[in-house]
Amino acid sequence: MTATIAATADEAVAGIEDGSTVLVGGFGLAGMPFDLIDALIRQGASELTVVSNNAGNGDVGLAALLKAGRVRKVICSFPRQSDSYVFDELYRAGRAELEVVPQGTLAERMRAAGAGIGAFYCPVGAGTPLAEGKEVREIDGRAHVLEYPIKGDVALISAHRADTMGNLVYRKTARNFGPVMATAATTVVAQVTDIVPVGQIDPETVVTPGIYVDRLVRAEARRLTVQGAR
Repeated sequence: MTATIAATADEAVAGIEDGSTVLVGGFGLAGMPFDLIDALIRQGASELTVVSNNAGNGDVGLAALLKAGRVRKVICSFPRQSDSYVFDELYRAGRAELEVVPQGTLAERMRAAGAGIGAFYCPVGAGTPLAEGKEVREIDGRAHVLEYPIKGDVALISAHRADTMGNLVYRKTARNFGPVMATAATTVVAQVTDIVPVGQIDPETVVTPGIYVDRLVRAEARRLTVQGAR
């Protein structure tokens, strides 16, 4: 199977529907698929549920999608920081919903979706408001919370390099949630800085096998900084 190589980011995100659950890679700005997010804003899909590590930085990337009013709900680990003012304003105004998930649990819930695991028990969050309304079971003398997989209709991720089959190599910390998101979505779209012929990537360095990747688009690497809170 060979991934579809899109000519533009707009082509790569075509067909994303209103109300979709979109997994968005990135840890802050590191590994965020900026070109795909910008294209999604132009594409116009709305009422989205976005799953990401945090709720955007400044006015770029995920924050820009939020500012455009396209997101109904955010599922993330870190919704508040000095430069997450866009989401903060939307949430306080009742224009965006929030589900807070501890970072390790967030990763495991997506991994569970990719692995076909129906649910799992986790001690994180037990005895806190994060466990309210969830089943709690004692295992080995410790309370565990029942957590369910997070599945995406689409995953938008960023990688360093791909071959034409969609095998992905990441660059350092920009890897973050990309690998688990790629297993947890129906359609996976990856932006990369380079696409090479099959055989030019050492198989031992491949992190995400091409079987998980549906669309590729080449995008220039960006170096972005975000100022603090307004």
